[in-house]
Amino acid sequence: MIDFAVLLRFFRMWLTLSIALLLTACMSSPPKKIHNICHIFDEKDGWYKDAKKASKRWDIPIPVNMAIMRQESSFVSKAKPPRRKILWVIPGPRLSNAYGYSQAKKETWDWYKKSSGHRGADRDDFDDAIDFVAWYNRTSADKLGIAPTNVYALYLAYHEGHGGYRNESYKSKAWLKQVAQKVSANAQRYTAQLEKCEKRLNSRWWWPF
Repeated sequence: MIDFAVLLRFFRMWLTLSIALLLTACMSSPPKKIHNICHIFDEKDGWYKDAKKASKRWDIPIPVNMAIMRQESSFVSKAKPPRRKILWVIPGPRLSNAYGYSQAKKETWDWYKKSSGHRGADRDDFDDAIDFVAWYNRTSADKLGIAPTNVYALYLAYHEGHGGYRNESYKSKAWLKQVAQKVSANAQRYTAQLEKCEKRLNSRWWWPF
């Protein structure tokens, strides 16, 4: 004989779990239109609040941080570097332990957590990751004398590290300088776009600041 009460409880548990998994997938999926910062913030509830908070805390413009994150991960929460190929076919170890939205390496992330006070920060959490990018850019500005609006130089420092930037390791990497130019152009584009929608984003009363 079928116990309908037990069956109903099982169905409710299954439905709750399914909805939770669906919501988690939607929250962690990358935005559909990463070429437009207004579309990103419209699609991803809370991202503008997080980006603005990080910008205010570290005094780095929102478009700068977002353009660097776009280049590093295309806003994929669990992004990882590609694997090396063994004999050109067999997947080997990954190129580094970089992970998440910001593609921060574990040792750099640990430095950030200690320096910023965000001890529980996670690399696959947008709020933490955008704060990391802004913190790293602020550190680059302070240590290397880079202007917060000099996206080209900030990205080179982000990619090469502060020691690499001081040693000008990027000078022998034409491909990297092209990427830095691309990031700079995206930041300029994001800046122009944000000017058209920031007032509207700030007027959303359900987003506390």
